[in-house]
Amino acid sequence: LGVPFADKLHLIAPLLINRQTKRRSANDIKQSYDIGNDIFIGTLDKHLLYSCGYWKNATNLDEAQEAKIDLICKKLKLKPGMKLLEIGCGFGGFAKYAADKYGVNVTGVTTSKAHAEYAKEYCAGSSVEIINQDYREVVGKYDRVVCIEMMEHVGHKNHREFIQIISDCLNPDGLFLVQSISISESQIKNDPWIDKYIFPGSIALSAKQITTATEGLLYVVDWHDFTQDYHRTMIEWFKNFDKNWESLKQNYDERFYRLWKYYLLCCPGTALAKTHHLWQIVFAKIDSDVQYERICE
Repeated sequence: LGVPFADKLHLIAPLLINRQTKRRSANDIKQSYDIGNDIFIGTLDKHLLYSCGYWKNATNLDEAQEAKIDLICKKLKLKPGMKLLEIGCGFGGFAKYAADKYGVNVTGVTTSKAHAEYAKEYCAGSSVEIINQDYREVVGKYDRVVCIEMMEHVGHKNHREFIQIISDCLNPDGLFLVQSISISESQIKNDPWIDKYIFPGSIALSAKQITTATEGLLYVVDWHDFTQDYHRTMIEWFKNFDKNWESLKQNYDERFYRLWKYYLLCCPGTALAKTHHLWQIVFAKIDSDVQYERICE
């Protein structure tokens, strides 16, 4: 009492940052992803996977991305007829691959209207249902849940709720895999430039934040680091973006080019600096009887 509001701001700021309500999340996702599908078509691989590839045996971006999604399918021990939930399904590349190659029934959810529309058309004819909704609206039971570089958009105050929803959705012997851009030290706010221009409201998670969110609900059965793959993937994205700029610039201005060039070249530097990492983590339910056998690649 009697302390000027400005002097109290540092105390209440953490309570306000990254409060990703449904409304705010939808608006942030729109700014991040509903910017025109052509920019992603000109930058990404043939599956339009906007997440890190796996380069161990790959010689190009298409191979790296297919190796990544196949590795995820293997880690999840997918079998025909299983029900798989993908939270943050993007353009549907993983959902279609898992359905067609492994015979699973996939439900993909995304709050991006542009992604949902594209994914529905792309996955037509496969055992895939695409739903344009928030993860907090998910219902039903699933044998497997996967989240590929979407948990960064949840917001630090919602980590536990997010994991609780996943735990509630999983059948007793179900598995959950998260692929996440991660940070060495826990933070509650992203780099100001990235937050303003590229991924508003997002923040990578530390190992502590991930394990704290899952404590008492899920336990780790596999933890795989491939941070160097993050660097190489983004460099390949920049090469594609730069190569295709002549055809893209009819819909985007030079300011956009400079923004994306900086983004695609500065972020991979964080992998080299070891401030950011790329992890795939597999979880089982805390009371599960599953005997998990790690995939050795």
